Amino acid sequence: MTSLHTFEKATLSEVCPAGEAWMCEVKKGQYFRIIDLEGNQAVDTLFISAENPEERYSATDTLAMNQYIYLEKGTSLYSNFGRLIAVIHDDNCGRHDTLGGACSCESNTVRYAHETYPMHSCRNNFMYALAKHPIAKKHNLNVRHIGPNINFFMNVPVTSDGHLKFDDGISAPGKFVEIKAEMDLIVLISNCPQLNNPCNAYNPTPIQLVIRDGEEA
Repeated sequence: MTSLHTFEKATLSEVCPAGEAWMCEVKKGQYFRIIDLEGNQAVDTLFISAENPEERYSATDTLAMNQYIYLEKGTSLYSNFGRLIAVIHDDNCGRHDTLGGACSCESNTVRYAHETYPMHSCRNNFMYALAKHPIAKKHNLNVRHIGPNINFFMNVPVTSDGHLKFDDGISAPGKFVEIKAEMDLIVLISNCPQLNNPCNAYNPTPIQLVIRDGEEA
């Protein structure tokens, strides 16, 4: 049974159901926590500047600046303008992926089988939220604002021959990652619905999203 976490200083605490999209605004200096309620759930995440939506999280800038292919506690996240966008303030999972990208109808077909094309995907979640969510309308967001994403809790090791492998998750019930916003951010999440690889243990589950003020957990 899902056990929700409570926080005295939380300004928002919501649950995103398994396989669904979620969107919010996080102010500079606030902390944004993603909690893997039941374990082994991949959380595809986009960070976009609320001041200028043309500025967004960049996997290439982040990897170049950190000189490391995984994201972990203390990792600084950079935008496509080369600016600091957020910092992973706290984490008890271990590491997170920023190479595997978001599943889509097309990638499902290529990786698995033609029959998987109609299956729900993270890219579909992103597009739906950008078309329907009030925050997307407020900031005039559209499909062009989808860029490389972070896969929180997802285990994507790089093999010795340089290929990516979608492997069993390293998360567990109650594991979390907390990000400190270094600018006003729009956060767009697809709580991954993937059923064809073990990133969700073949069983997508809900997550909890918490925004709080304050300097310490």
